[in-house]
Amino acid sequence: RYLPDELVERVAAYMPPIYLSRIVGGQSPTTGQKIEGYLISLAATPRQMLQHGERFTYDRLNKSAKMAERFGARIMGLGAFTSVVGDAGITVAHEADIAITSGNSLTVAATLESAKEAVKRLGVKDLTKGKVMIVGATGSIGSICARLLAQAIYDVVLVSIEPERLIELKLLIQAETPGAHVAIATRADEYLPECDLIVTATSAFGQRVVDITRCKPGAVICDVARPLDINPAEAALRPDVLVIESGEVLIPGNIDFGYDIGLPPKTSYACLAETALLAMEGRFEDYTLGRNITIERVKEIYRLFKKHEFKLAGLRAFGEYVSEEMFQEKVRYAEMYRNDPALFAQVQAEAMEKIKSIPVMAKGVSASKSSGRALALAGAGLLLVGWLLGRRRG
Repeated sequence: RYLPDELVERVAAYMPPIYLSRIVGGQSPTTGQKIEGYLISLAATPRQMLQHGERFTYDRLNKSAKMAERFGARIMGLGAFTSVVGDAGITVAHEADIAITSGNSLTVAATLESAKEAVKRLGVKDLTKGKVMIVGATGSIGSICARLLAQAIYDVVLVSIEPERLIELKLLIQAETPGAHVAIATRADEYLPECDLIVTATSAFGQRVVDITRCKPGAVICDVARPLDINPAEAALRPDVLVIESGEVLIPGNIDFGYDIGLPPKTSYACLAETALLAMEGRFEDYTLGRNITIERVKEIYRLFKKHEFKLAGLRAFGEYVSEEMFQEKVRYAEMYRNDPALFAQVQAEAMEKIKSIPVMAKGVSASKSSGRALALAGAGLLLVGWLLGRRRG
């Protein structure tokens, strides 16, 4: 209770993998296949992982895999920041004796489904005539989101701090989707006022990824990053803009995680759900690895998602479900600002001034009156989680 958060963060990074709970109750309505698993956590924050280097995290993930294997698990999912550290699972898969997946194929599928639903609920009747921005477009999740979105919307903006990779991605999209209009930028600000949908999928530290004050009225921001790129204080500056988290998933059966992962009952992050889905299908193989997620894998995992009757858990914003009343309020403000440009200019100017006083998010351990609780949350659900599920024996 009395130790500084920064000290707790540094010390916790050296802790061995922590067994949290046994997961029981998952069952496919289609095949009747039951699954069970184990929840294992590392206590290192993303900041500590980056400071210590890739090998530091690989070693701890390998220990997690050995622990999982002792429990009888046959596949391990990499949660949150572990899925993007280093080569995004390739080294761990090579060194581990059980199958590994990052969960990012289902993360992409769930993200796009959630984004489509959110834009539709806000009254955009034909997004194919709109514009979409992907921030962090050269990352593993961002790039595949960009390629799939370009096939549906045609007018896309790719944002990344890596200009050479941006050019490569632009050429790839134009080759895959002739007729797509692709703009590239190293900063989001210039194009934000034009975009109906913004997908953020970054691992940025100490910087404001998207300045929400510049968004057009009624825009939707789908935040795929973990920890999130947009914080509640920023979102509150624009009552017309909807910020949602990437899609969480309902696992079929009477699933019990045995631990509070920060989500409603039976609800999981997509990285966990992909691992559960592969176990349910009997696909104990390295599945989603590295930064080149394939369109084929995303489509295949979505087919399995439908086959075993997994479902999206509903749209959520900062830990709460977005109610119909909240949607209607966003629509009302958006229409008001579109119909009254002078009012919108005033609201936007005030928001731009207020955002200057909002601290930029840092992906470490946030200040808390209880360092122990902050550590528990960091390890358990938001920053680094290893998920393990295997076919039930007997």
